[in-house]
Amino acid sequence: MADNTENKEKVLSVNNLIVNFKTDNGLVHAVRDVSFDVFKGETLCIVGESGSGKSVTSKAIMGILSHNAIISGGTIMYRGENLLEVSEEEFYKIRGHKIGMIFQDPLSSLNPIVRIGKQITEAMLLNNDKLKLMYNDLISDDLIRYKNTLAKMNIAINNEKKTISALKESIKADNYKNPADKKRDEELLKTKKAGFKEFERKTKEKYLDDAKRLKEKLKETEKQAKQKVKEYKQKVEEEYKKEVEAIKAKHGSVNGPDETAKYNEELKQAKINKQDKLKITKAEAKKRALQIMKEVGIPEPEKRYKQYPFEFSGGMRQRIVIAIALTASPEILICDEPTTALDVTIQAQILELINRIKAERKLSCIFITHDLGVVANMADRVAVMYAGKIVEYGKAEEIFYDPKHPYTWALLSSIPDVDSKEKLEAIPGTPPNMIYPPEGDAFAARSKYAMNIDFRKQPPYFKVSDTHYAATWLLDPHAPKVEMPKIVSERIKHSLEAAEAKAKAAEEGK
Repeated sequence: MADNTENKEKVLSVNNLIVNFKTDNGLVHAVRDVSFDVFKGETLCIVGESGSGKSVTSKAIMGILSHNAIISGGTIMYRGENLLEVSEEEFYKIRGHKIGMIFQDPLSSLNPIVRIGKQITEAMLLNNDKLKLMYNDLISDDLIRYKNTLAKMNIAINNEKKTISALKESIKADNYKNPADKKRDEELLKTKKAGFKEFERKTKEKYLDDAKRLKEKLKETEKQAKQKVKEYKQKVEEEYKKEVEAIKAKHGSVNGPDETAKYNEELKQAKINKQDKLKITKAEAKKRALQIMKEVGIPEPEKRYKQYPFEFSGGMRQRIVIAIALTASPEILICDEPTTALDVTIQAQILELINRIKAERKLSCIFITHDLGVVANMADRVAVMYAGKIVEYGKAEEIFYDPKHPYTWALLSSIPDVDSKEKLEAIPGTPPNMIYPPEGDAFAARSKYAMNIDFRKQPPYFKVSDTHYAATWLLDPHAPKVEMPKIVSERIKHSLEAAEAKAKAAEEGK
């Protein structure tokens, strides 16, 4: 599935991502061959029912999948690096600092017995040693190259172990409908077990020579970095001594309480200036926290800084969670259903806040939701997910005004609308059991438009436009012509009429 968005800088690219989970009942196929791009300054909304794979995709990007997850294929490219192959040391620098995340329940994201101010400044103060930060920055590239090489080796070996273990559990659960499938998996397990030692040896052989060479290079870099940090510290000490001498020379012999107070204040400020060059002080962290609290619309930040989470409403708690995410100035912000627990009025305020911050900071945003009404206010582009796959992908206006997949029609048909007179349509049935993903279109069993081929073969992505794709056999040239549900076409008609009226009113008002 190509993404032909022109003249935009690509900041994140997910390609053919496959994520499974090992369970007692077998392997759950949570994300199946998912691909999308995120561009600078845009919002990509990923929409779908619970269990469609939206949150699993975002957690894979953040590197916070549970221990029983198996990433079976694909890449997540960020600034030239595959996040599926980086070490935890590298992810520590990316997670929160480059890619931030807001979760759906603000209360569970906050510590109930710690003041809000401390929670906002915590990350800044944990990394308050500027000399250490300077040293880490100087050795960063070589350290990451060395750690990533070891990480690639360990990930490859651990994934093979997980695959063998999952296959063993699946056979043990004995939920096979076809005996031939069980026999095939038993043979595969036997082959993998027999070949694991050789696989492990070849994998280590592939990476360890490079790792040894990179470690030698890292040792030299560490030596140079220590010298540079030492020189910087000496320079700060010398500048401080000169400033103190200048203050003493300026005041000469101090006479009277006023002159003494002024002299002491200047000495104090010189010491603060020195400390600011060596570490992030509590005063500096608090100042930054208050600025961010004001930025996210928390009134009386000085007073609120000292309060606890229970003293805030749900909407205000979500603003605090957003403030915490913004302290590290991330480039990408992932919002995992951040308005689910809020009432409609507060929901609108939070969406407006995220949109404003995104524009002011030129952030890229991945917004995850099950609510297409939210998508209308947020999205530049939309990816509709169902049963671990993206079934439709396009610009927001394409998804809303020219939807092609029956699942997208079903989602649009279930949204309340004051203008539509048609009865809302619930989506019949439930999503499939992803231990046994369907052979064909996963939505076929719930779709009144399903054809025989939908139950036998997965549809490819059919190109609707350069930016719009849908995986449905209804777009095949040989498929019968099917009209979208009346409620959807009526809704599109009303939306277009409202947009035309708004444009006309704006033109007349000039």
